Amino acid sequence: MADVTASSTSAPEFSFLRLGGRMKILHLSWLAFFLSFLVWFNHAPLMASIRTTFSLSDAQVSAILVLNVALTIPARVVIGAVVDRFGPRVTYSALLAISGVLCLFFACAQDFATLALARFLLGFVGAGFVVGIRMIGEWFPARQMGTAQGIYGGFGNFGSAAAALTMPWLLTLIGGPDGWRWSIAVTGLLAIAYAVVYYLSVSDTPKGATYFKPKRAAAMEVSSRGDFVLLVLMQLPMYVALGLMTWQLGPAKLKLLGEGTVLLIFAGLAGLFLYQVFLSWRVNAKVFTEIVPEFERFRFAQVAVLCLMYMVTFGGELAVVSMLPLFFKDTFGLTLAGAGLVAGVFGGTNFFARPMGGWLGDKIGRRPVLIMVLVGVAVGYLAMSTMSAGSSLMLAIAATVGCSMFVNAANGAVYGVIPIIKRRLTGQIAGLAGAFGNVGGVVYLTLLSSSSPQIFFLAIGGSALVVLGGILLFFREPKGTIAELMPDGSLKLIEVA
Repeated sequence: MADVTASSTSAPEFSFLRLGGRMKILHLSWLAFFLSFLVWFNHAPLMASIRTTFSLSDAQVSAILVLNVALTIPARVVIGAVVDRFGPRVTYSALLAISGVLCLFFACAQDFATLALARFLLGFVGAGFVVGIRMIGEWFPARQMGTAQGIYGGFGNFGSAAAALTMPWLLTLIGGPDGWRWSIAVTGLLAIAYAVVYYLSVSDTPKGATYFKPKRAAAMEVSSRGDFVLLVLMQLPMYVALGLMTWQLGPAKLKLLGEGTVLLIFAGLAGLFLYQVFLSWRVNAKVFTEIVPEFERFRFAQVAVLCLMYMVTFGGELAVVSMLPLFFKDTFGLTLAGAGLVAGVFGGTNFFARPMGGWLGDKIGRRPVLIMVLVGVAVGYLAMSTMSAGSSLMLAIAATVGCSMFVNAANGAVYGVIPIIKRRLTGQIAGLAGAFGNVGGVVYLTLLSSSSPQIFFLAIGGSALVVLGGILLFFREPKGTIAELMPDGSLKLIEVA
């Protein structure tokens, strides 16, 4: 027996000012995401003080920055599986509480080794984004999904900018050589306190709705032999990115890891990849011997092209935000403050462009919007590749702002689709796409280290065109319903159009 529903609950008109029901969940969840990014990036504005305290070398400072993002790639995949299994309420609360404790650990560090370990572990909090994707997916109907996910992502992402704005002010307010320690400790205590608030204030689903869980969470379920092969291939770039990070820390670049250690890590990554392939086989071996029922099928190619799109858009954004201040300073002779202000716009448009991308997907269709924003991303990076010392500063700023709007709208458009592919796998799909975002950042920054900024911008724009081809060939507009099996064995059909 099948039951068709448009959502887990009734669907009143979207009102951002509404403080009850699903809007309460949206506000509480984007604030949780905001705090997770505040904690994740709380050290960056204070690195000058941290460097002084520990007399860090340039290589050690670079290592701290690399370590801060290293764990986020596997963490997003792991957290995606955890949230599908245990629910977003418990997962987000635990993640915030643990990250708060790690903040205190970082603040109490007395040597570089402890500092580096704490920062490496804090990279796990960067996976918090994935948890809210599942939570919002449970509470909002398909017709509002892009808008809600865009607001969640746009407002939550502002946590990194808030860190840049507030941490120096907090350091000045506290003062003293240990002011940076107390400043970071404050954010940790705030995360711990909000973990309690979140746990007591939300539920995984509206009252009476079912929280669908994957049958096995060790690896993502797929529907065919071809999808299994594609799943294995999609796991490989994450290990390559971790290998690139290891290489950067090794003798070839920062010289903080010995050759033997680097080789040992490479071997470990290869072993982990093979183990992940084994887990994927164990979960999906039935696709080689049985026909998966129609109601359980979904097209993994949809997931793959969205992951690649997020690698280009969000990954490119991570890389560009990292290099743009210095680029504008060196290219146009701006002051460091002026260059930072111009570069800050690239991430700043996220606040409104990401919700806009999701909203457009709700209104005019997901596939047309994905195509439109990818064309804009490609043209935007092509325009940025023409920026040089002889270029007009105003035109360079215009190109930067225009490109950033398409990039952030694309980020919103991607996550407006992910929750309506397969409900019980939303966390795993969101985690995989999020991990690919970080993979893109690593790959593009590695490219930048051995090429010019112009080639760097062209490479991202060219990647956007390649992914555009993938969207045109493999992405289909979600229509009709997706099916999930209720605990009593009945079939639940959830509208996605």
